[in-house]
Amino acid sequence: MKSVLNVGIDVGSTTIKLVVLDHEKKILYKNYARHFSEIGNALQENLTHLKSIVGEKKFSFALTGSAGMGIAQRIGLPFVQEVIACAAAVKELIPQTDTVVELGGEDAKITYFGDAPEQRMNGVCAGGTGSFIDHMASLLSTDAKGLDDLAAKGKQIYTIASRCGVFAKTDIQALMNDGAEKADIALSIFQAVVNQTIGNLAQGRPISGHVAFLGGPLHFLPELRKRFIETLKLDDEHVVHVDYGNYFVAMGAALSDEAEVIDVARLEQSIAKAKEAAARETRKADFTLFEDRADYEAFKARHDKDKVRRGDLSAYRGPVYIGIDAGSTTTKITAIGKDKEILYTSYGSNQGSPLKTVVKEMKGLYAALPEGTQIAGAMTTGYGEAIVKAALHADGGEVETFAHLRAAQEFCPDVTFVLDIGGQDMKCFFVKDGSIGNITLNEACSAGCGS
Repeated sequence: MKSVLNVGIDVGSTTIKLVVLDHEKKILYKNYARHFSEIGNALQENLTHLKSIVGEKKFSFALTGSAGMGIAQRIGLPFVQEVIACAAAVKELIPQTDTVVELGGEDAKITYFGDAPEQRMNGVCAGGTGSFIDHMASLLSTDAKGLDDLAAKGKQIYTIASRCGVFAKTDIQALMNDGAEKADIALSIFQAVVNQTIGNLAQGRPISGHVAFLGGPLHFLPELRKRFIETLKLDDEHVVHVDYGNYFVAMGAALSDEAEVIDVARLEQSIAKAKEAAARETRKADFTLFEDRADYEAFKARHDKDKVRRGDLSAYRGPVYIGIDAGSTTTKITAIGKDKEILYTSYGSNQGSPLKTVVKEMKGLYAALPEGTQIAGAMTTGYGEAIVKAALHADGGEVETFAHLRAAQEFCPDVTFVLDIGGQDMKCFFVKDGSIGNITLNEACSAGCGS
C-alpha cells in the first residue's frame, strides 16, 4: 500500500483545492483556484488533470468541503466532512496543536483540541471571512493581496463593523470621507476580521496553547495573520507554522480513514458525471416573467396608475425646492416646482464618497436651472444627511422615515403602511392617524437589501 498515492479535493464556497500526497505524506502536486460558483466545471478540470498525474496507478481519494457533499454523491466519489478532514490533518501533521483558527471563503471556525475538544463555526453570516475581505478590498479599489500590502503600511486602527459586510462598508466610507489613509483603513479591516472571529466564535473561551492558523485568507495574507497573533498575544513559540495552510483540509481528506482506493476507470466515470453536472449548471432556466404581451401590458397599466407629475425645467419660472437623499450606496437629488411637479432628478452610485457625489450632481442641477428660477429651499435626508447639510448649507435635514411618510401621503393621504428597502437597510412602519406608529428595521444583517 506504500505505493498508493493519497489524493484529496476540497471544494469550498469560493475555491477548489487539489493535493496529491506520496506515501511519506509529502505533497507531489497541488492546485488552488477560484471556481466562481461553476463547481462542476472546476471539478471536471481538476479530475481530468488528476488523471494525467496518477497515470494507471491506484490511489486513495476523498472529496471534502462545504460545496463537496452534494456533488460527491452525484458523481459517485467518497466524501469526508471538512471538520473531520481538518482534524485528521491536524492530528497527523501538526499534533502539537491545541487550537486551530480557520478562515475560508464564507466560513470561519475555531477548533479546540486537548481535554475539552470543541468546534465553533459561524452560522448565518459570512462577516469576517474571505468573501468579506474581497468585498472590503474592492472598496479600496484593490484585491486581497493589495489590501495586505496596504495593511503592512498602516499605523492607526479605527473601529469598523465586521458583523456585516455592508455595515462595514458604511464605516469605511465615513473614514474615506474624513480623509483617513487607505493603509490605516486596510489595517482596520483586518483588525475587524480578528475581532469578529474572536468575539463571535471564541465568546470568552481562551485561544491559547499552540495555535495554528489555517485557510486561504490566513495563508495568503500575512498581515491578517499578524493581527491575530498580536491580538491574542502569542509569542513565536506558540504559533504553529504551517507551510500549506490553504491546502490543509484537502490534505486531511487525502489522509482520512474515509478515503477509498480507486482506479482510473472509476475516475473516468466520475469525470463524465462531473461533465454532466457542469452542463446542468450552464443550462438556462425555462422561465418567463410574463405569459404573453397582454399579460405584460396589464402589469404595466396597473403600475402606471400612480405617477408623479412632471414639469419642463427649461420652461419653468419661479421657486425651486430641492431634496437630497445621500443614501448608503446611492445619491438621489430631486427638484420640484411650486405645484409639486418634478422638474429635475438625479440618481446614481455615490462611488464610495457621498459628499463628492452630491457636490458633482448639484453642479449639474445648477447648470440646468434657467434664468427666472431661484432655489427657495433645500433639505437633506439619508445616511449622509448631516454632512451634506453642513457642507452645502442646506436649510435643514429630515429623518428618512418622516421623509418617506411625507411623500407617501402625497399619493395616498390615508396610507397605513410603508415599506422601504434601501442599499443596506430595510424598514417598515405602520401609520395611524397620520403619524408613524410601530417601526421595524434590520439590525445586524443587510441580507435582502440593495447591496
